[in-house]
Formats: sequence, structure tokens, C-alpha cells
Amino acid sequence: MVRAQQLETNTLYCADNLHQLTMLPDECVDLIYLDPPFFSSRTYEVIWGDEAEVRSFEDRWEGGMQVYIDWMRNRIRHLHRVLRSSGSIYLHCDPHASHYLKVMLDEIFGQSHFRNEIVWRRTGAHGKTRRYAPVHDTILFYTKSNEYLWNSIRRPYMRGHVNEYFIADEKGWRTNYYGNVLTGSGKRGGLSGQPWRGIDPSSKGRHWAIPRALLADLDEDLSNLNQHEKLDRLLELGLITIETDSYWPMYQHYISPADGTPAPDIWAYQPYTEGTVFGTEEGVDADVRWLSTRDKERLGYPTQKPEALLRRIIAASSNSNDVVLDPFCGCGTTVTVAEKMNRRWIGIDISPTAVNIMADRLRKVVPDRRRPNVIGLPTTLEDLHNLKPFEFQNWVIQKFWGTHAPRKSGDMGIDGYSFMVQDPIQVKQSERVGRNIVDNFETAIDRAEKTKGYIVAFSFTRGAKEEVARARWDRHLDIQLVTVKQLLEPDIEQHHPFIPHVASVTELPLPPARPKSARPSAEELVLSDRSRVG
Repeated sequence: MVRAQQLETNTLYCADNLHQLTMLPDECVDLIYLDPPFFSSRTYEVIWGDEAEVRSFEDRWEGGMQVYIDWMRNRIRHLHRVLRSSGSIYLHCDPHASHYLKVMLDEIFGQSHFRNEIVWRRTGAHGKTRRYAPVHDTILFYTKSNEYLWNSIRRPYMRGHVNEYFIADEKGWRTNYYGNVLTGSGKRGGLSGQPWRGIDPSSKGRHWAIPRALLADLDEDLSNLNQHEKLDRLLELGLITIETDSYWPMYQHYISPADGTPAPDIWAYQPYTEGTVFGTEEGVDADVRWLSTRDKERLGYPTQKPEALLRRIIAASSNSNDVVLDPFCGCGTTVTVAEKMNRRWIGIDISPTAVNIMADRLRKVVPDRRRPNVIGLPTTLEDLHNLKPFEFQNWVIQKFWGTHAPRKSGDMGIDGYSFMVQDPIQVKQSERVGRNIVDNFETAIDRAEKTKGYIVAFSFTRGAKEEVARARWDRHLDIQLVTVKQLLEPDIEQHHPFIPHVASVTELPLPPARPKSARPSAEELVLSDRSRVG
């Protein structure tokens, strides 16, 4: 097996991740996040821009759960291999398969390297009956060893907690309650176990232990003092008080922006809790809130995760310039956040549509707006012949900088519309498209109340060209026959006027949304795409 000698980062790979992972060197990645297709016994339709672009995959592996787990196991073994010994992996899944996946991860990473099962609230409500509403996903967090990178993530205190246990003065909010003891559990030898100012910690089975947060509040360095001398200095500065009722010392600490409680393993935004979190007007866990239908981040990808969710994960388990890998890149949230946080990254997705969208999304966040390095997109006629029908159609419409037809079934011969003027486009993944196709397309143009349109195919018959000439002469219809070879030309924008100068795919206009009742089912969409072959 040939593997890369040097790691190429900040790169998108359009490939089957199993193949691409075999090409990566051992222990070259610091953090892995993956959000693979869920095993949920239904067909997912990955639709860009409210049915503007369709990328369909069926995650109902024939053979049941064991087939799905085996499919995942092959990939997880390679992910374990490429992860550094100090690295972490976060696997995002839903309750249908989380427990099966955990057993498989225990097998590969070891039970002792399991860190957390994180519950993330993915939606606001779910209208299910006869059971509790399913509103969460699971994120399984493992490390490769016990010596792993960890940057503690803290969440702000609740206002009610601060009001009850903190005291406000001219400097801010300070702690002053019985829990702020200056001792740790267990007896110790040396000064930490000896009485100070007549107070013996050993009598209560404890020893002197000064919190780091208290020392961090000081403007002076006490590291050269012994434990009793530090206590004397803190008492002198007024940071320690000795309560008269218990005759036991306690410390005072002012809240700083870095204070709060360690992030728990439940990440659940609570709507309408705005104003209840200390130091902010946001609600509980608002930083990892799910995406709403109105969020500007949305690209039309139904399982798209919010950037803030990845920010928390990347901040906790990587440092600047570390390498972050996402082998199921989807719409590119992981690599986009990694770029913004000054991490190196690698993204893999089997879909050319997804990779093109990701490349444009990333171009907006890199400093000089350059297009990221992309490897594996179709570049030859053979590559395009081998694409799935919906991927081929997406590739063609993207080449036109166009928009897809709102319907994928019953579209009456129109697969998309050209940029700006919205002239109809029909896509055929076949050779020798004939007269009958052109004739039928004329009807589609009429129905769209247009006078111009495009048919894209690998080649056309003489009869098709004659029908185009007849339609232009008799009916004043301008039908352009465009070959796939033409679309592969590197300087196509200069040679062909139907290709506009547009900055980004993601900036193109989207077709208007239709009511859900008018949308085809997932099964209809899949059948429609399959029927386009030939």
C-alpha cells in the first residue's frame, strides 16, 4: 500500500474516504470529527438551496445494522491509525446506531480511552406521538491514549447562582461562602499538614491547598513563599477571611470572564432563557444552538451542523496549527471553522457537488479569498460518464452557474435554468442524443414561455442538429446543443457566452420554495434521478 510521504493539508479530496484514508501517513492528525450517514432506515435527500440541487444517498445498508457497522469499522480503523497519540476523535451519530458504534469504538480505541457521550440538542421540537420527542444527537468522544491534548471549556455561571453565592461590591462580584475552603481532602506531611494560626487541617482529615484561581488574582508572585507564608500574605491582602462562627479560613475571589463551570456532557440550548446567564444576554448553551431555517449559515443541507458546535470541539481538543480531519465533509462546516481558528485541515467527501460547494464556502474565509486546493474532482469525459446521474446533473448546472429546477420529478424536461436570464437547461448523461429529445425540449421551452434553451450531452446525432435548425427557422427557438467536452475546456468562460463571470456558486439565486405538500417524496426523487440514466 502506497501512502503519502508528506501530509498535504488545507486540501479537499473528492474521493471515497476509505481509499483516501489509506493514502495518509500514520499519526499525522490531531483531531478528527466525523458526521457519517446515520443508520435510520430512511433515504436522505441532501438538497442544496431548498431542492435547488439534489445529492441523494441511501443510508439503509442492505443487510441491516451489522453491515452498517462493518462499513464504519473499516473507516474507523484507518482513522485510529492516522490519529496522533495525543489526538481525539468525535463521532456524531443518532440514537439508532450510537450504542452499536460505541461498542465498535471500544474495540478499536479501547474502553479506557472513552471520554464522553455528549448529548447535543439538534432541534427545538418534534411532533412525535406515543413516545418522548426525539430532539438530540449523540457525539462519542474518544482519545487515542491517556496523554491527550485538552483545553478545558467553561460555561458562564447562571445569574441565579451568582446572586445567591456571590457578593457585589465596587470591584465586581466576589465569592464569599463556605465552599471556598483553603484545604484539600486527605492528610499530608510538611507544612501543608501543620497548623496555621491555631487552625489544624489534619484534625478534619485535610491539608492546606490554595486554589490557583486565588493566586492568579494577585499582582505579585508568591511562588518563592512556603505554604504558611502564602496564607499569611493572602490574609494580609484581605483575600482570606476567618469566619467567627466556624473559625475556619475562606477565600474571596472576583469573577473574571474566564470563570464559570466546566462544560458538561449535555449541550442543550434552551430557548427563551435569554438574560439568565451571567455576563451575557444569551440563553443557556446559546453558543451551540441548532441552526434554524432562517440562519444565514444555512446552505440548504438538511443535516448541516452549526459552526459554533465545531468551534467548541476544535477549541477543546486542538491548538493553533494542529491538523483537523473530517472524512465525511458534507457542506464543509468542520473545515471552514478550522480555517477560521487557524488550524490546518483535511476534508474528504465522495460528492463532487459537495466539494464544489465547500471550495466556494472556504474561499470566503481564507485571507486572500483564494480557492483551496481540491483533488479528485472529475476532469475527464470518463470521469463524468462514471458519475451518478444526480451528480452529473449537478456538475453541469454548476458549470453554467445556473440554478436547478425546483422539482426533480415531473419536471417536464427542464433540469435547471441558466444564470440570470433563466433559460431552460436539459441534461442527458448519454451519447448520440437524437431528434426526439430536441423535439420534446421545444415543448418544455414553450411551457416555460421562453425562446432559448440548452441541451447538454456527450454527443448529438445529425437528426438532433437538423431539428435545432428547423426550430430556429420555423419557430424562432434558439436551442443550443452543448457537449460535455465543451464544458471541460479550461477557458470556457472566454469561449462560450452562456457561461457567465460569477464569483461563487453559493452566491447564485435560488428558486422559490414550495409548500411541503407540493414536494415529491424521497422515493419519488430517487426514482426520478435513476430514470435519467441514458
